[in-house]
Amino acid sequence: MSTTHLGRIFHVAGRPSVSEADAALVWLPDGALVLDDAGMIVYCGPRDRRPGVDDPDEAILDHGDAYLIPGFVDAHIHFPQTYSVDAYGGGQLLEWLDNCIFPAEARLADPEFAARIARDFTARRIAAGTTAAMVFGSAFPHAQDALFTETRRAGLRLVSGRGIQTVGGPSAAPLITSEQHAVDLTADEINRWHGTDSDDPDTALTYAAIVPRFSLSVTVDTLAALGDLYADVRDRGVYVHTHLNENNRPGTGEIDLVKRGFGVESYLHTYDGMFLPGGKVGGKGLLGRRTIMAHAVHCTDDELARMADTGTSIAHCPVSQLFLGSGTMPWRRTVAAGVTVAAGTDVGAGDEWLISRVLSDAFKVHLSEPGDDSVAMHPAEMLFTGTLAGARALDQEHRFGNFDVGKEADFLVIQPDRWMPLEAALAHGIRADDEIRARDQTLFTLLMALREPAIAEVYVQGRRIEAPL
Repeated sequence: MSTTHLGRIFHVAGRPSVSEADAALVWLPDGALVLDDAGMIVYCGPRDRRPGVDDPDEAILDHGDAYLIPGFVDAHIHFPQTYSVDAYGGGQLLEWLDNCIFPAEARLADPEFAARIARDFTARRIAAGTTAAMVFGSAFPHAQDALFTETRRAGLRLVSGRGIQTVGGPSAAPLITSEQHAVDLTADEINRWHGTDSDDPDTALTYAAIVPRFSLSVTVDTLAALGDLYADVRDRGVYVHTHLNENNRPGTGEIDLVKRGFGVESYLHTYDGMFLPGGKVGGKGLLGRRTIMAHAVHCTDDELARMADTGTSIAHCPVSQLFLGSGTMPWRRTVAAGVTVAAGTDVGAGDEWLISRVLSDAFKVHLSEPGDDSVAMHPAEMLFTGTLAGARALDQEHRFGNFDVGKEADFLVIQPDRWMPLEAALAHGIRADDEIRARDQTLFTLLMALREPAIAEVYVQGRRIEAPL
């Protein structure tokens, strides 16, 4: 028997590029989303045209004036930093890591603490409507086990891998392992968790990733070993996740330290197998369709072209970039290169869990780019970046990300009356006489004014998700 959800529907249909999102935006003020018993979408359209409209056995969930939108996809978030939002580190990226983050992540060595943070992380994801996420994991296997266990219990989508560090300063010492142990622990995590919640890995909800923290946390030997490991497991659909070109403070920032430390001209070379001095090949690369690079604020044209050629995606984290003074990823140039750009909270440098807050900051920072680089993101581009682009970055666009027929039903029910500022802005804000302009104004207000209390229900594969107790 089918289940029909009635409400006001927004989604970006088909397989557009971000620049085509406007034309692909679907607005159904009297919409119906019809699901089969397996939680697959069999219809999305006007409610009075749905199949079985007169069927007395139709199961109907009428959400009234609530909005139905695809579930948010967070392309970059740190599980061990759940309690580290708004942590004062007295400086930019590297100082913040030493003073706040490495000590915070070391606390997950305690299994009881790790179990608690896994429950809280999962609950926060549900509250924020994040149905799928690329999650930067803990160095400690028991903490990763807790994360995967809680995620599976809740029924959310997850890609995660233990954070790999084989070198670092004193504050990072509790997180560091030898090269061989790092590879062994990562391979074990892949074997135990990658796609193992389903008989068919292509229908699973939880997947594993190879996750070096960033190039400054590993050696050429680590990169070579991880390249070999990835070559062995790439065909199993394993992911890669790390950081790229985040902080460019001259001389002492991340980018200069990577270039000087490895003797390379391009930060991306360290992940592309060319990590020996002079950019010589030292092993197999980590780029590909299931690789997501967080930040990519200060990429060269060659780096962007290489990511586009390999299908490597970017997790755009403007909230975090503001918090750490990292700068602004150039929107026009990055998008023009053909790289998929998805939204990431980067909790805890990002102090917002809600992807729509990330989209809000993206609109503001890109409007403020200097001169001809300034761009006002269209509301459809914002929705695309927080939903369908995330599914594309995870190489799962065929399964979720919008309401196309045949996809799995991941969606949010947003009730504006649960958050008065949102309700008031939607009910009384200025709307143009032109229907398309009024549609765009409504979506923009929905995304900009949305807060967690208004997210009334969260669904994955058509099943309502409940927060862990």
